[in-house]
Amino acid sequence: MAVTTNSITPISKTRAKQFARVVVDENNRPLRTFADDNGIWRYPISLQQVSPLYIEALINYEDRWFWYHHGVNPFSVLRATYQNITQGRIISGGSTLSMQVARILHPHSRSIWGKLQQVLRTLQLEWHLTKPQILQLYLNNAPFGGTIEGVEAASYSYLNKSAQALTHAEAALLAVLPQAPTRYRPDLHNQAAQHARDKVLNRLAEFKVWPQSVIDDAKLEHVYSSRFKSPQLAPLFARRLLNQHPKQLIIKSTINGELQQNLHDLITNYITQLPTRSSAAILVVDNRTSAVKAYIGTADFANTKRFGYIDMIQAIRSPGSTLKPFLYGLALDDGLIHSHSLLADTPRNNAHYRPANFSGGFNGPVSVLSALQRSLNIPAVDLLQRYGVNRFVSQLDNAGLALSIPHNEPNLSVILGGGGTSLEGLVQQYSALANEGQVHQLRYLQHELAQPKSTRRLLSPASAWVIQAILSGISRPGSIHTLASMYETKKIAWKTGTSYGYRDSWAIGVNKHYTIGVWVGRPDGTPMPGHYGGSTAGPLLFKVVDNLDLDTVNISKPDNVTAKNICWPLGTLYSDQTKMFCQQKHQAWVIDEVVPPTWHREDADAWQNGLFTYWFNPINQQRVSIDCNIKGKRAKQVALWPKVLEPWLIKNQRRAALIPKLDKQCIGALPSASATLRIVGIENKSIYRKSGVNGEPPSIILKTVGGSGRKSWYINAKQHYQTLENETTTHVFSETAQGDQQIIVQDELGNTDMVTISL
Repeated sequence: MAVTTNSITPISKTRAKQFARVVVDENNRPLRTFADDNGIWRYPISLQQVSPLYIEALINYEDRWFWYHHGVNPFSVLRATYQNITQGRIISGGSTLSMQVARILHPHSRSIWGKLQQVLRTLQLEWHLTKPQILQLYLNNAPFGGTIEGVEAASYSYLNKSAQALTHAEAALLAVLPQAPTRYRPDLHNQAAQHARDKVLNRLAEFKVWPQSVIDDAKLEHVYSSRFKSPQLAPLFARRLLNQHPKQLIIKSTINGELQQNLHDLITNYITQLPTRSSAAILVVDNRTSAVKAYIGTADFANTKRFGYIDMIQAIRSPGSTLKPFLYGLALDDGLIHSHSLLADTPRNNAHYRPANFSGGFNGPVSVLSALQRSLNIPAVDLLQRYGVNRFVSQLDNAGLALSIPHNEPNLSVILGGGGTSLEGLVQQYSALANEGQVHQLRYLQHELAQPKSTRRLLSPASAWVIQAILSGISRPGSIHTLASMYETKKIAWKTGTSYGYRDSWAIGVNKHYTIGVWVGRPDGTPMPGHYGGSTAGPLLFKVVDNLDLDTVNISKPDNVTAKNICWPLGTLYSDQTKMFCQQKHQAWVIDEVVPPTWHREDADAWQNGLFTYWFNPINQQRVSIDCNIKGKRAKQVALWPKVLEPWLIKNQRRAALIPKLDKQCIGALPSASATLRIVGIENKSIYRKSGVNGEPPSIILKTVGGSGRKSWYINAKQHYQTLENETTTHVFSETAQGDQQIIVQDELGNTDMVTISL
């Protein structure tokens, strides 16, 4: 509040301007407070914000004629002088509230000259300020014991509530406390404080300000020896806002204090189950307003062993697989896929980048839905190669997610965490799944809610809905199918991620009303072996979900998203193809009636094209060429699966079952074809055990027949060897290897074979 000054003896306004700074939640409750430069706790509050009960108690006990005198009440001065003379000691000072404000702003000695100075300053105040302004100066600067000044700071310190919500008894207590702030401090001298409070209540009863029944009830409230610590509910968040708004004394945030407290307690308990030096972070956003409702930047603030001063909501980390939903959504919008397009989870033999799946092994034919729900790496890398790496990174950047990429050279590893981002950035992007594909900038301050949203588009409403529908089908971690009904009201779309080397565990969840982000890891970047998104961040995500008031309202499906029956291996509509070509039927979500056919990877040869036409001899049903001199030969079409999927197909779906053998009468007229690639010497589903006295680990000889060119060998999805034609090699399993071992070989033409053994 600005104070008008006198040109000769200006009124000091320094003390009137020095306030502690406070960050409050959406209900104006402090999240964290910061003392002023002198360590004084003084929170600004207006006259209108203070409880009327306090004003009544203060005026009627301290200065009944405050609204009528001109700063000095001569009757009070005469009464105080008489009492002091007759009693031989100071009984009453006779100071009005205006005089007390003058003494606060300009301290003076307790001499006659000091008293005269006080009177002059009081008259100066009354000349330049209105009564409400003087009263507000008192409310904000009166001493309440120790480093506490002002009624708002006192109310929070001694009563843990705002001065807006005082009871009759509490109002009387705070009204008398400045008279002797040391003797009456409730946290040190609760009995003296209660006795002084009752004096105020008796005075108010005498003046009939409050009914006697109210006075009697107020006296029943005990004054307890308590002092509430300065809140530290959102320390990193509060410091962030403080730095961003250095001139604001009260920063009104969008945080829900109750939720913040619940999640603070939750994460404090959860982190005790994790290894040393680990931390965690939680961010909750209201999708309807883009307001941040909970912000836990660290699991243990100020604990240096857990790097408690580092805000892991803003920290740049590898996002693992959390970007995959955006790629699949963009590919849907581009017409490259539908929800059940056939993808191949097989070795990328001729590619420069050969990632493995997190769980190890290959899965063969998978749908888009399955690949995304299971977070398979190879289908995502294949799709990114088709969509375009630079294009994908640019789309994210345009939507507000700028990835931190080494040397600013995006590559296929981006989709598996090869670029850095923050929990804040991920949560902001995931909220698009609930906002028709639009990304709204997160909002942290109350006044921002009245402003138009800052919006960018990431996905169409249709692809955003399809992606969240797919992610909604992922089971809650640790859940049992029979218990699914228990979680029906808590159903969310969610995705996990794990960065390379188990350094970061992520889980992001979305429903119609909230987007929740969780990060778990070590802020110093060291690994946490055995901890990954599904096992560590996922359970924490659902503990947060259980703390939210979620309902069963689903995100509305756009009209241009329809369910269609499609067939594998062609991937097209069931109604648009011959029934004999439909070897597997699936129901897919399609956008704008666009049904793209199955796409075949660039490293596959022409034999992988969907429809294959051949000529056959009707007598023996064997295959011939069109040039073969066979009377009555006929043409036939079959739908072929991608060649790389052969080992995972049932027998009647493989090429050997669909394409007849060559007719010997015209075998020379047919183009030569490589013999079928096959692993020999290892029986499928055989069991191997340690052998010898010392229990040496088992070994296998890797050998093939057929195929063409160099052979690549994969064991549990990791490439181990390459062999030439007629060349063999030996693989010795490690001491710790056990369970199923998937062994795959692939030649240069994409021919593939697989066996699985058990150790």
